[in-house]
Amino acid sequence: MVQGSFKRQVEVGRVVLINHGADAGKLAVIVDIVDHNRALIEGPICGVARQAFPFRRMVLTPLVIKNLPRNVGQTALKKAMEKSDIVGAWQKTAWAKKIEQRKARANLTDFDRFKLAKLKNQRRFAVASAVKAAKKQ
Repeated sequence: MVQGSFKRQVEVGRVVLINHGADAGKLAVIVDIVDHNRALIEGPICGVARQAFPFRRMVLTPLVIKNLPRNVGQTALKKAMEKSDIVGAWQKTAWAKKIEQRKARANLTDFDRFKLAKLKNQRRFAVASAVKAAKKQ
């Protein structure tokens, strides 16, 4: 195996996205590592209670809160999350934007989908016309 092939390590302070259960879609922070299958997580800003959570039901994000002590209390964790602006940094990532885009598309009505198809058709026509004009020159 190539040295350094993994970019995201399970570590205290790593921000995770929960992908299963009642808190699916919420952000939390690894507070402590229980064993090789579970970690103690908490997300006081996003409304995730402190709980032991299996790794297979969360996804590691590239965000990390540096120098976070193990088993940090809720108030100190909340201050650290606010200080490093974890939610704001998450909202700026392409991953979060893609999730929001999926939600917006899932909530479209039939008429909205029709309007979107018409706009895409107009764009396709304009691009094709511009390409054709550029090829002539």
